[in-house]
Amino acid sequence: MQDGLFPAPDPEDPAHAGQAPAEPWRPADPAEKPAAQDPVARVVVESPLPHLDRTFDYLVPEALDEQAVAGARVRVSFAGRELHGYIVERRADSDVGTRLSVLDKVISPVPVLTPGVLELCRAVAARCAGSVSDVLRLAVPGRVASCEKDWIPFAGAADAGALPDGGAPSWDRLRNGAAFIHHLSTGENPRAAVTVPEGYGPHAWPHVLAQAAAAALRSGRNALLVVPDQRDLKRLERAVTELVPRGLVARLTADDGPSVRYREYLRVLGGYARVVIGTRAAAYAPLSGIGLVALWDDGDDVHAEPRAPYPHVRDVLMLRASQGDGAACLLAAHARSTEAQRLVENGWARSVEAERHLLRAVTPRVVNTADSYHQERDPLSTAARLPHAAWQAAKDALALGPVLIQVARGGYAPALLCAQCGTRFRCTACEGPLHVPAQGAAPECRWCGTVQRVMTCRECGSGRYTVTGHGVLRTAEQLGRAFPGARVISSSAGRVKDEASGAGTLVVATLGAEPVAPEGYSAALLLDGDQMLRRENLRAVEETVRRWFNAAALVRPAKDGGVVMVTADQDTAVGSLVRWDPASFASRELEERRSLGLPPAVRVAALTGPKEAVAYLQESLLPLQGEGSGVRTVGPVPVGEEYRTLAFIPYAMAAEAARLLRAAKAAASAKRSHAPAQVRFDGVDLL
Repeated sequence: MQDGLFPAPDPEDPAHAGQAPAEPWRPADPAEKPAAQDPVARVVVESPLPHLDRTFDYLVPEALDEQAVAGARVRVSFAGRELHGYIVERRADSDVGTRLSVLDKVISPVPVLTPGVLELCRAVAARCAGSVSDVLRLAVPGRVASCEKDWIPFAGAADAGALPDGGAPSWDRLRNGAAFIHHLSTGENPRAAVTVPEGYGPHAWPHVLAQAAAAALRSGRNALLVVPDQRDLKRLERAVTELVPRGLVARLTADDGPSVRYREYLRVLGGYARVVIGTRAAAYAPLSGIGLVALWDDGDDVHAEPRAPYPHVRDVLMLRASQGDGAACLLAAHARSTEAQRLVENGWARSVEAERHLLRAVTPRVVNTADSYHQERDPLSTAARLPHAAWQAAKDALALGPVLIQVARGGYAPALLCAQCGTRFRCTACEGPLHVPAQGAAPECRWCGTVQRVMTCRECGSGRYTVTGHGVLRTAEQLGRAFPGARVISSSAGRVKDEASGAGTLVVATLGAEPVAPEGYSAALLLDGDQMLRRENLRAVEETVRRWFNAAALVRPAKDGGVVMVTADQDTAVGSLVRWDPASFASRELEERRSLGLPPAVRVAALTGPKEAVAYLQESLLPLQGEGSGVRTVGPVPVGEEYRTLAFIPYAMAAEAARLLRAAKAAASAKRSHAPAQVRFDGVDLL
């Protein structure tokens, strides 16, 4: 082993093969005086190398004794390089059995890595076959020194004071809702998958989560609430601060910038906050005494971390709920993901949903323009993007309030065809698809963003093109002509509107960018349904249904004239919306996946990289592939310039599979025999 870091010898590690027993540990520099008490610091270093995914012992010099506390950021020497890391613990001695290097520097004495967060990071790394270092990069924000100047940990727990005694009216309306709140407020740890029927008003989902957080505080415990994006976070913050004093609420989101995020992180670390709200990174907040972890819309793909080891927030919160004395876990959404349905069916969580009489009172009337009734009266309804029935419904509803139009694509025109031969134009730089982002704008590539000033058809040589398809801006332009006098508002990526209101307002929004109407939309037209359902993706139907429910929940009840028009010809998907029954749809979808052995009935691991690296990782799973084990692999197959193997693994064997893959990655990294391969578990875009 090179000078610097000295891990405990592992007989299975090739780097220690044949190593003779070492002499008892001692300082590398005899002149260096060690700390009088617990002179050994166990450090986890920030390194991308899998075989360094372990702790290392360092000697704490007397000069750094007070600063080198557990959880502090430090700098250490390793193989002639300087690496950053965190002190995991201080010890009286070392079991390494060799000379220890001296700790170079304590970057900050603030213990930003708590034992609970470290335990969570280790659990996430084990589940995802990743390294603890990678998870720590997601969990602990970058240091901003100016934020640490006045930081003092709070003595004890911050007092929540007298919380408003308004009960939990939004929960009392739901089947099993009152029981969930009762168990939570008495210190128990119930787990639930909740379908919330309303997306606006006093019983909308932000109030459901806020009332659950208040119940956790009444039990003397804290709450952690995670949402997909900044818009949802603003709504949740307003709802929570109506019930909890603002000083006890901390928000953690990267959108607030490094300084604000780190300052809020220190508030949580110091014990000043009792409720933490935020986006993806908030799942790792150093909040102690947690009684509730909650996630809104767990089916949203933004909850899946795009950086290694690619954990999903749902899994992180479930792991967190199982730590220590446990915590209540709440997965809430307008729809029901197949993952949440699996948890309900295996008994891990209870289903909390509205009774039929409540649904009839609070949900809009849903009409499918592709059903037999409308086809008999309008045979061309399935061919038209905006059938006459939908147009008439929108026209009538504009007099009553705002109308929402949901479309599948952003920009102006999603594709360009040669005007002479019909060949689709592609990017000259990367062969990506071209689109027109706005009316009058030059075509540009969706993949690399290259602007195509001059284009020539590769088939016929023509330089003329015609646009095809309808983006949100082109749809808004056409609807403005179809509804003269209406005020047309578009909401899409880069210009998302938070709210929209007023009669005569037509809101055209892409998926997930629908503004909230405080008084509720009088109607919603869900366009491009067939296009969304036919995407080549395992989750296309499930994702489409989720988007439909999210939009429909923003519409007024049927008794107030609210109507939702769906333009899709898919009985199962549309039927679940017409009946407003997301749980049954999720159950049926899960059963189909179970019969085919597809996620989430099983876990899937994607091994991607050079062919020899993928084959090496694939071989590590051979011990699990006995007869009747249920473990199967597909590949390797070419994916661009790399290769990929998909491994389908039953949950009962998933932990062992992750351990084997993790060990194989470490061994390959130590040998340096080939370029590394990526291991990604449960990616939502893999199938």
